[in-house]
Amino acid sequence: MINNDLNIHFNEDKTINAVLYIVSKIDRKDFHKIFKLLYFADRNHFADYGRPITGDNYIKMEDGPVPSNLYDIFKTIRGNGYYKDTDGKFSKFFSVEHYCFIKANLEPNLNQLSKTDLRYLDMSIDENGTLDYPTIRDKSHDFAWNNAIMGRGLSFENILREKGIEDEYIHYLKDRAETKKIFDK
Repeated sequence: MINNDLNIHFNEDKTINAVLYIVSKIDRKDFHKIFKLLYFADRNHFADYGRPITGDNYIKMEDGPVPSNLYDIFKTIRGNGYYKDTDGKFSKFFSVEHYCFIKANLEPNLNQLSKTDLRYLDMSIDENGTLDYPTIRDKSHDFAWNNAIMGRGLSFENILREKGIEDEYIHYLKDRAETKKIFDK
């Protein structure tokens, strides 16, 4: 959900701890399940609070939205990512087993996540954590996914519209971000 118009940026620490939190709560800890649980939590938190949890950019892939930065982190740990994990920056948190399963190497630092972050992660886990692969895949093929180009990012407007957010609120978020950019200079 990186969008310079909204001044949303990927938060690596929050993302890592959100993944560690999810992994501590679910049985099947594969990339796909983690990606979808994060997507639903980010989408719903963004709609209700005007900010996502992770700030990641969700890309339209065949099996649903994929958080681009997190996927790069997982591939790096696996050994076939763009980056090299020679200093153990990411592998101290996770290991990848059997190509696509995440094993937590540390407990989540809950101080990195707000109360609402945790609540929305829990809601996503409760609603989707036990869904099988085809069901969660189909559920993630929502309005935002259907209106994106394969291999490209889902638009923040469509992610919000999926949740029934009106254009007036979307324009408010854009205006708020523009004001923040001006004052952050």
